[in-house]
Amino acid sequence: MKPLDPRLLRQARSARRYVIVTAVLSVLSTLCVIVQAFAIARAVAPVAQGRAGLADVSGPILVLAGAVLARTALTALRDRIGAASAVATVGDLRGRLLRHTAAMPHRWRLEHADEVSVLAARGLDDLVPYITGFLPQLLLTAILTPIALVVVLSQDLVSGLIIAATIPLIPLFMWLIGVTTRQFSEKRLAALEQQGAQLLDLLAGLTTLRALGREIGPGVRVRRLGEEYKRTTMSTLRVAFLSGAVLELLASLAVALVAVEIGMRLVYGNIDLTTGLTVLILAPEIYLPLRAVGQQFHASTDGVTAAARTFDLLETQPPADGTRDVPAWEAIDLVEVGVLAGSRGYLAPADLSLRIQPGRIHALAGPSGSGKTTTAMALLRQQGLDRGRITLLHDGAATDLADVTAQRWWQQASWVPQRVLTQGGTLAEHLDPSGLRSAAMRDQAAARTGLLQVVQSLPQGWDTPLAAGEGGLSSGLSVGQTQRLELTRALLRGSRLVVLDEPTAHLSAADEAEILTGLRAVADSGAAVVVIAHREATLAFADEVTHVHGEVLV
Repeated sequence: MKPLDPRLLRQARSARRYVIVTAVLSVLSTLCVIVQAFAIARAVAPVAQGRAGLADVSGPILVLAGAVLARTALTALRDRIGAASAVATVGDLRGRLLRHTAAMPHRWRLEHADEVSVLAARGLDDLVPYITGFLPQLLLTAILTPIALVVVLSQDLVSGLIIAATIPLIPLFMWLIGVTTRQFSEKRLAALEQQGAQLLDLLAGLTTLRALGREIGPGVRVRRLGEEYKRTTMSTLRVAFLSGAVLELLASLAVALVAVEIGMRLVYGNIDLTTGLTVLILAPEIYLPLRAVGQQFHASTDGVTAAARTFDLLETQPPADGTRDVPAWEAIDLVEVGVLAGSRGYLAPADLSLRIQPGRIHALAGPSGSGKTTTAMALLRQQGLDRGRITLLHDGAATDLADVTAQRWWQQASWVPQRVLTQGGTLAEHLDPSGLRSAAMRDQAAARTGLLQVVQSLPQGWDTPLAAGEGGLSSGLSVGQTQRLELTRALLRGSRLVVLDEPTAHLSAADEAEILTGLRAVADSGAAVVVIAHREATLAFADEVTHVHGEVLV
């Protein structure tokens, strides 16, 4: 990522406003620094030479006090605005990343799941030091350093030339050290992604491990992951600390060179004390932003790396949306459908052809990795095709599914995953978020799927609370009951296409029979039901079974 990446200004409106405000504050701070230097010189030089007393220099002292107070206030205001802008910018980028991920195809989301989860959950938080520390110093450097250097050159050409000759050394060393620091930051972010993925896997299987009495081993593994992350973080901080020390030493030597030169010329009378003090006070102020920007950059390299990775993801183009309205389709045709499985040279599914009709239950069978879920995502407009086409048949014509508007298509489709995600609220609110259906319509739909009997057995009935997470565990619903809840929701909203991912997995035979009854009720309502299935009872219950397979490309 560049020191001020244009992509940050394009992607985050808060960052654009912050840069403009910070630039204005930096100009005002620069004026305060220059006024402060002249005021100190004009207050100290006459007193030191015995030409005036403190009362005679009260004017410069008052100006100095005003400049110091103004500079302090501007710095405090900049820090306050920076903290608010950092939170807003990180929130903007996190929202854009999540919306972009939602718009990308299913396979892309699977391939970048670990990276997106790390960036959205933790990685982008490291951008805060970059916004609050590095960006203000960068703008201050771009404004204060050249203006102050021009002032020094106007006061003393020799000192100005020495400063101008030594200034480029600091960016040079910053670049040399920054190459090493960036490598450490990239290693740290990669380690964080790997450790985060392992931790999520351990947490996902913790219930099973605990049931088997094997929860001690994962606890040790989590502790080791934390220690590994601490080591990678400390290695980055070590490099940042050493780089800051190098920049401090270089700037101190440059200021010392100017001081020695001014001192020698004062001895020989080649420069007056007022000018010498003015230049000597301005010299550290010229180097200070450069030193600070180097320190802040190395301290914020983790955030810079995370932001660069985020921008790379945001620059990937989502598939183009269609423009046509959804016709009153009578069937869905899949013709020789194929989807590439990443870069593995493998089609999953491969050459898949079938016809899906309303009122019927279609089962997709096949081994893991054959493309069943990918086929479901293609039907839901969540995955593009690399081969073949999906068409909607209507009035003797055919419309390509890719040509219809995705939002309109999603209004007619329902997706029921294995792990149902609930957003809190009550059973009634989850079933009908809009609240437009009557209680009678809700009860009628619930009765057809077997959910009404479950709700009547709950103490709070339809007002039973759901957890904000997978499965709604706080409600006490079982996996099978949660599946019936989703079937009822699809039935109530009048979905014409209902796609389910192994709804009977991990269920008893009795629960499986109840879910299959609910599937039949949804199909009888006129919906086309597509089920990803492995169990024999589910496959036997379906009206049609299609075996999905993959194919290695030669």
